[in-house]
Amino acid sequence: MTEQIVVGAALLAGGRLLAARRSAPEELAGRWELPGGKVEPGEAPEAALVRELREELGVDAEVIERLPGTWPLKPPYVLQVWTTRLLPGSGAPEPLQDHDALRWLGAGELWDVDWLEPDVPAVQEVAGRLRS
Repeated sequence: MTEQIVVGAALLAGGRLLAARRSAPEELAGRWELPGGKVEPGEAPEAALVRELREELGVDAEVIERLPGTWPLKPPYVLQVWTTRLLPGSGAPEPLQDHDALRWLGAGELWDVDWLEPDVPAVQEVAGRLRS
């Protein structure tokens, strides 16, 4: 079975990370994640991330760099995470699809939400970057 990539955005602004609370599916509802989604066939992961942020949050973002690591999800999916930033004039993110709330979290607030397990290593990586 070929791995399929799910992209996640560590969307950073003003020293804070954006967290999105899932509204579906039921088993994930109420838990927090980095926004993103599945890479379509023939699509570059970075392009998928830009598309997903537009669809899920209504914003235009720039992909900066991939965080080290790949994390297993439900087979055949794996999570890869990139740092991203909002493009000037993009507006504020809104929970348009698959989410019912968003929170900007500073370095001291990152663990105030109940993260989905696959996102935790990426959040730990971002935490180190926000502290430095």
